[in-house]
Amino acid sequence: GGYQGLYHVLGGCLSPLKGISPSDLSFDQLMQRLEKLPIREIILAMSPTVEGDATALYLDQLLENRDVSVTQIGRGLPMGSHLEATDSGTLRLALESRRPYH
Repeated sequence: GGYQGLYHVLGGCLSPLKGISPSDLSFDQLMQRLEKLPIREIILAMSPTVEGDATALYLDQLLENRDVSVTQIGRGLPMGSHLEATDSGTLRLALESRRPYH
């Protein structure tokens, strides 16, 4: 309910080790939507895993010659968590994803 735009679900992440290739996901349908609709921004919301990062990179490369902004949701600390229990990688991502305090 926090985002009022269009959603496109790929149906998973690329994973050569599991046999999941681009043809197994809905990249083609996304590209068709881009041809038909006036989309200005693609917001990537992938799990912070190797497969999620590989899928985001693939999408970024697929869209690089299009007139569309590619952004990614912030990563970092979940609400209600304790800073003391956070690993260094999550803390680094939280710092990189920071934004102005309102």
